[in-house]
Amino acid sequence: MYRKTKNPIDVSLLINKTSGTLAQINQKTNFLKQINSIVRQICPDLPVDTWRIGNIKQNVVVIEVVSAVWSQRLQFEKNRIAQTLSQASNGDISQIQIKVTPEFSSRVAQAHNKAVETKKEKPKKRLSTSTAEQLKGVAEKAPKSLQEKLLKLAALATDDELKDT
Repeated sequence: MYRKTKNPIDVSLLINKTSGTLAQINQKTNFLKQINSIVRQICPDLPVDTWRIGNIKQNVVVIEVVSAVWSQRLQFEKNRIAQTLSQASNGDISQIQIKVTPEFSSRVAQAHNKAVETKKEKPKKRLSTSTAEQLKGVAEKAPKSLQEKLLKLAALATDDELKDT
């Protein structure tokens, strides 16, 4: 009895062969990636967090933008983007709608604020008294401009100790 060999099947081929919702989701995802790359190629100066592809309705692509300023920038390139999308989709997409979404901008702002808060929460590094004494010793032999800076730095160690007590 001989052994039957089976070659592995590429999963992407299975997804594309089916006509169910998984195949439709896959097609829409790939098309959204294609639209995203087209917009990035035409407008490389747009920051990534200021816009996103909102939805595709019939033959209209909705691009959501954080503010009216970025909306205006996309308006200048709207015809080029629509023309490129029409070529890429074989005429399925013919229009672009640019929409300012305040909720989107507030989410971006919240994410930015969280990043800033985490940066502020870093603990302060303390300067020991022995280090302060060494800095004062170095400052005695240093040039005047460096001497002033070293003495200020040494004074911070004594200020921190006064605050702790």
